[in-house]
Amino acid sequence: MNRIDGYFKYLIEQGGSDLHLAENSPPKLRVNGSVTPIPDEPILTHEDMVQLLSEICDKQAWESYIEEGDLDFAYEMDETSRFRCNFLKQKFGLGAVFRLIPVDIMTLEQLGIPDTVKKFADMRSGLVLVTGPTGSGKSTTLAAIIDYINENYNRHLITVEEPIEFVHRNKQCLITQREVPHNSASFADGLRASLRQDAEIVLVGEMRDKETIQLALTAAETGMLVFGTLHTNSARKTVDRIIDVFPSDQQAQVRAMLSSSLRGVVAQLLMKTSDKPGRVAVNEILIANPAVAAIIREGKTQKLTDVIVQGKQEGMQFMDDAIWEKLCMGRVSPQEAFMKSNDKQRFKEFLPEEEKDIAAAAGGGSDA
Repeated sequence: MNRIDGYFKYLIEQGGSDLHLAENSPPKLRVNGSVTPIPDEPILTHEDMVQLLSEICDKQAWESYIEEGDLDFAYEMDETSRFRCNFLKQKFGLGAVFRLIPVDIMTLEQLGIPDTVKKFADMRSGLVLVTGPTGSGKSTTLAAIIDYINENYNRHLITVEEPIEFVHRNKQCLITQREVPHNSASFADGLRASLRQDAEIVLVGEMRDKETIQLALTAAETGMLVFGTLHTNSARKTVDRIIDVFPSDQQAQVRAMLSSSLRGVVAQLLMKTSDKPGRVAVNEILIANPAVAAIIREGKTQKLTDVIVQGKQEGMQFMDDAIWEKLCMGRVSPQEAFMKSNDKQRFKEFLPEEEKDIAAAAGGGSDA
C-alpha cells in the first residue's frame, strides 16, 4: 500500500471532499466546505512530500511536474476510491490537492437538481453550459446528465477531460472518454477530432480558450449536442465571458453564433446546510428562447436577469430565488444565504442584528 493511501482512507472515513498536502504544513482535509488540519499529524517535510507524491504517478509524469511545477491526473486507490490529483509548487516547496471522485454516479434527483435540466439532455443539438466556481459540483452535475443520457438514449457520446473524473460504463450509449494530454493534446484537439468520430454528443471538460469556444460553437451549429463548463456563477456572466474571449472585431459574429446555438446555462453554487452537516446545490437556469437569442445578438446581456425571473413557468430559475427557497425551507442559514446571494439587501434583514452592522460596513449592497 502506498503511504498516501492512509490519508485517502482517513478522508473517506471523515466524509471529506478534498485532501491538501503542502511542504512545511500539516496535511489538511476539506469536510462540509471547511478546511482543517488532520489531528496529531506532523508538518510535512520535503522528503515526506517527495515520497507521498512520487509513488502515485509514473516516472515521466513526475519529471514533468518537477520541471514545470504543475501536474493533473487521476489516481485509483481501489475499485471504490478514485481521486483527481493536482500537483503544484508553492512558496515553501511541493504541494498537492486531491479531490475524491465518487465511483457511483448520483442521479439529478439525488443531487437536488431541478427536473428542467433533463430537457437539455433530451436535446439533439446546440450548446449547454454548466458553470460555477471551482468546487461547486459542476463535474458531478454533468456526470448525472451524461448518465441520464446513457440510460435513455442510443447515442455515441465523447468526453474530453483533464483528467477523466467520473468513469462512465456503456449502458444504452457508446461512451468514449478521452483524457488531455494523454489521449488528446488539448481540449481543442479533442473537440476538433470529435467532429470526425461519428458522435452525436460531446462533453468538453473546460472551455478555457478562444479556439475551444470557437470549435464548440461550430460543433453545436453543425448538429452536435455540446456540453461545456466555465468558471462563471451566473447565466449573464457566462454569456459575457464567451463573447469577451474574442477580439472586438469578431464579437458581433460570435454573438450571432451563440444566439442561434445556445440552448441553456445551468449555473451552480454549493451552500453549507444548517439543518444537518453537508452542502446543498443551488442553481440558476437559463433556457434559450427567442427573447434570449435577441438579447445575445444585440449584446444587451443585462436584460437576461429579467428574462430568467419572468421565465419561471418555462422552468427558468434565478440564483437568488433558488437561495431564497433554501432559506425559507430552513436548509441554509441567513449568513450563508447573504454571502452567496447577488442582491445582499434582499437577505440582509434576516441576519442577526450584530451581523447587519458588519454587513453594512463591508458594503452589503447588491454586487450583481
